[in-house]
Amino acid sequence: MFGRLTLEAFQHDWIEYAAGLSMVFGALATVILLTYFRLWKWLWKEWLTTVDHKKIGIMYIIVSFIMLFKGIFDAVMMRLQQVWSVGDSMGYITASHFQQVATAHGVTMIFFVGMGLMFGIINMILPLQIGARDVAFPALNSISFWLFTSGAMFILVSLIVGEFAGTGWTSYPPLSGLKYSPGVGVDYWLWTIQISGVGSLLSGINFFVTILKMRCPGMKLMRMPIFVWASFATMIMVMFAFPILTATLNMLTTDRLIDTKLFTTEAGGNPMMYINLIWAWGHPEVYILILPAFGIFSEVVAVFSEKRLFGYKTMVYAIFVITFLSFIVWLHHFFTMGSGASVNAFFGIMTMIIAVPTGVKVFNWLFTMFQGRVRLDTPMLWFLGFAIVFVLGGMTGVMMSIPAVDFQVHNTLFLVAHFHSVIIGGVVFGFFAGYSYWFPKFTGIMLNERIGKWAFGFWLSGFLLAFMPLYLLGFMGATRRLDHYEPQTGFFPLFAVAGVGAILICIGFGLQILQILVSIKENKKDLSGDPWNGRTLEWSTSSPPPHYNFAHIPEVHSIDPFWEMKKEPEMKKKPLHEIHMPSNTGVGVYLGALSFIFGFAMIWHMFWLAILSAIIMVGCLIARLYEKNTEYYISVEEIKRDA
Repeated sequence: MFGRLTLEAFQHDWIEYAAGLSMVFGALATVILLTYFRLWKWLWKEWLTTVDHKKIGIMYIIVSFIMLFKGIFDAVMMRLQQVWSVGDSMGYITASHFQQVATAHGVTMIFFVGMGLMFGIINMILPLQIGARDVAFPALNSISFWLFTSGAMFILVSLIVGEFAGTGWTSYPPLSGLKYSPGVGVDYWLWTIQISGVGSLLSGINFFVTILKMRCPGMKLMRMPIFVWASFATMIMVMFAFPILTATLNMLTTDRLIDTKLFTTEAGGNPMMYINLIWAWGHPEVYILILPAFGIFSEVVAVFSEKRLFGYKTMVYAIFVITFLSFIVWLHHFFTMGSGASVNAFFGIMTMIIAVPTGVKVFNWLFTMFQGRVRLDTPMLWFLGFAIVFVLGGMTGVMMSIPAVDFQVHNTLFLVAHFHSVIIGGVVFGFFAGYSYWFPKFTGIMLNERIGKWAFGFWLSGFLLAFMPLYLLGFMGATRRLDHYEPQTGFFPLFAVAGVGAILICIGFGLQILQILVSIKENKKDLSGDPWNGRTLEWSTSSPPPHYNFAHIPEVHSIDPFWEMKKEPEMKKKPLHEIHMPSNTGVGVYLGALSFIFGFAMIWHMFWLAILSAIIMVGCLIARLYEKNTEYYISVEEIKRDA
């Protein structure tokens, strides 16, 4: 009945017990508080079942911040082990546990921090920027979020029941096959990504249709904000790349469930096929993460330079050149496999070329600042930090595009430093720029600038201390996922500096939490609705916006519509009409919970439970088709009250 789930699955070391107990106590405390203050009905009605794109975006960001906390904690654990485990000392965690932490850190940060933050901010901003009241498929948006959350839960549950994969975040076979990983770790990894990946694919389709079909009158394609263009290109990559990931993981799942041996060399399979497929998804994934950040920086730099963005059309063209080239550079991730000089040369050249449109964007941002009235508010500081860290990471990427160089630094900490330079310096710094820029839009409260600047300072200095030493360690021969080394290697001083950097990043993250608390206490209201003097449509609504976004669907006539509306507020002259909006639905919550049960049952081979949950999921979808009262109307009187 319970498949391979036994009491042994609950046996862990003291660190996992501590992590598991902290999760259980946290969940119990949350339940007790919600019960004591009688908030369950409000939580269900206003948040859990919502189809409001803004609330769904906020929930994405809340889940991503929880996972960011876990991801940072994993990183600190790894750095402490590398500082501690020298010579006769084996550190404080075992080698197998270290590999699990390293794998969980990668999966957490890529799928549930990077993807979650970007989908969150796209949810919040994109419909407002195109003058829409919601996304094209609001209920599907809710389903996508709950599938994302369901996938994230497996990483946390693995701390209590079973174990997580120790294969690295890409889980190459044969290490991820049954022969070398017979436990449940790889299965947790598989269902974590498969379930959340379906949610990402559905979101990609939803936003693609939203941008094509939901733009307000007058918003032609070349009048869209750059953030919308970046999101549009991102969704194209999601729709083309994530089916590759799903197919690849399905093949590995059949290898593990019914021993198909698709990736087993001695049985006629080919593990290199897996590596080709995973990176055919994996390199577009890097740009799926970074392009929305590029869109954010395009908004921030123009506003805080008090100029129109330099080279709008070239920015759009650069975005789509990146989109195309992102699909033909995947092999640079495994130059060392022995493909031959011709193949390596082609992918090396393509990798160098993709740096050109990225450089175009950086120069356009710099030209936007040139002779502008640059204001060094917190969002602009995050851009400047990005410019330093990301360009450094990009230059090391061009270095590794040369196969001869890659042969020397492949699988070393040099590669880790490069990857973190572009992901943290690009994606995370990009999100923080957007978060500090749009926070007053969605709360009506200005963030405390002083604490925000301190947080930025700790993040930037912490990053440089944490990852610049890794470039040197990579040249010295330190490999990825290294949990023990001898003192004569000379690694210790650099690992110690990296450990200090990780602590500074933790302080920066803590200051951001403090910033939110202090800002709420200060309650500096943004009564103008436009504290930054923005130019795009989201600033034409109140702060925070009403759930229907716009009392009137706006009409735009230029690339800076709100700039014109300030001079001639024509929207206020139009008569009000009742508004038609979608009703809340619980289908997303139900499908998220059932998909978690299905995945858990497949991991532990409780096939009867997997079949039952799958049947109920189909039933939920059919019931949704016949659900009544899926819409409601907002009266003119209610709109006037909101105004």
